[in-house]
Amino acid sequence: MWVARRCMSLIARRGQYGLFYQPQGSLPKLEFRYLNCTCCWRSRIPVAGFETLNDTLSSSTTPCDDKSLDAYYTSEQRDVILQLLNNAAETELAAVKLLRGRKSVNIVEYRTRNGPFKNLESVINVPLLKHKSAVIVFNSILNPPEKKEKRKVKIQLAKFIRPEVERTWLEKANSIVSIVCGVNKIAWAHVDRGMNVLEWKHEDCHNFLKGTYMASAYLDDISSVVSHLPTADFFVVEKPSISLQNTALYPVMAHMRTVEAMLFALLEPRYTQPDITAPPKVLNMMRTAVGRHFGLMVGDSRTSGAQAVQKLMTESVTQKIPRVTFPHNLLVKYRNSFQMGGRSRGEELCDAMLQAVAFYELLSESS
Repeated sequence: MWVARRCMSLIARRGQYGLFYQPQGSLPKLEFRYLNCTCCWRSRIPVAGFETLNDTLSSSTTPCDDKSLDAYYTSEQRDVILQLLNNAAETELAAVKLLRGRKSVNIVEYRTRNGPFKNLESVINVPLLKHKSAVIVFNSILNPPEKKEKRKVKIQLAKFIRPEVERTWLEKANSIVSIVCGVNKIAWAHVDRGMNVLEWKHEDCHNFLKGTYMASAYLDDISSVVSHLPTADFFVVEKPSISLQNTALYPVMAHMRTVEAMLFALLEPRYTQPDITAPPKVLNMMRTAVGRHFGLMVGDSRTSGAQAVQKLMTESVTQKIPRVTFPHNLLVKYRNSFQMGGRSRGEELCDAMLQAVAFYELLSESS
């Protein structure tokens, strides 16, 4: 009994200044909270505190304006938005703000399952697309961001031409001979600075990769080819890109390197008193650089250039200012040589032509 009286006395004394003390004239500080509107689930209703929730809702809160998303856009704007959402593929949808990743997939799946969107309000039924996100998406469709112009990267000569040569020497060249070595033939294309094809042919080399390697046999075949090459300011020899990791390609790699070395030795003039200021006559051009220039690379591998050469030949006849000008006799001679599925598509011929075109165009881009 004494303990109970003692506790009540302590509580009474603390009530004057402790937990239950409240100065006269001051209002209780209420923490603001918010609830989603039950009408449209978009607006938020401020609530002073859960102890006053019922009084706030019943006395001071009025229902929000229950407008659908369609009411905020004109009929023309709705048509533009629905046209894209109902017809665009996943990749096109991914270009819209907030629609990358799963959201673009959800849109395609939703319209496949439920049919096209009939109005903008139905878009919020798509998973991960609620009111706020949908509004951003719609505005992004109506006002797409301006595409920034791609900055053109200056190409260095060392990336595609070796050894290093002063640009002025290359720009003064009236013509070049582009040479490509194959497994059993060597092809070349003689092209001048105006992108006119002067000569384009290949020659079979019967001793290539036949039985035991014989240096003298290789030399006979390559010397025969060199004797038929036209004169030019530069001879551009393709630098093959063969992976050293594939041991099965070692014989082919050794073959390519041998032919390349012999071409350099036979084509480079030997002077009794060499001119130090003169540039080298024979150059290497990287095969991968040509492949990237024409969009032929798939990973680290290069695909066939036959289709690209066919396009150049067609443009030579159909366009007023073609990319490359072929003489009529060469168009007739090779018009059916690069067909898909053919037994021999003349890959070496194609590569020699593409290398010559890439030489002039990459030289122009790097300046």
